[in-house]
Amino acid sequence: MSKKQFTEEFRQEAIRQIVDRGRPVAEVSAALGVSTHSLYVWLKEFKKPVEVSAAEEEVKRLQAELRKVTEERDILKKAAAYFASQSR
Repeated sequence: MSKKQFTEEFRQEAIRQIVDRGRPVAEVSAALGVSTHSLYVWLKEFKKPVEVSAAEEEVKRLQAELRKVTEERDILKKAAAYFASQSR
């Protein structure tokens, strides 16, 4: 029994039918001649990078926010020291 090879474009279209169009996995499987197991594996692969990407974006956003807050804190420290020396 030979193993079928599917192109990346074919896989993406199959996943789009499930995710974007809301078609059941069994229906897409029958229509395209792909096993349901293969479709579930492709779905898992499809969803994985999105989650990592979203997490990476959140980390970048939080790092930028931390830099901004740290800079503001440093400015306020300098201002407090300046005004404290002026009041003496």
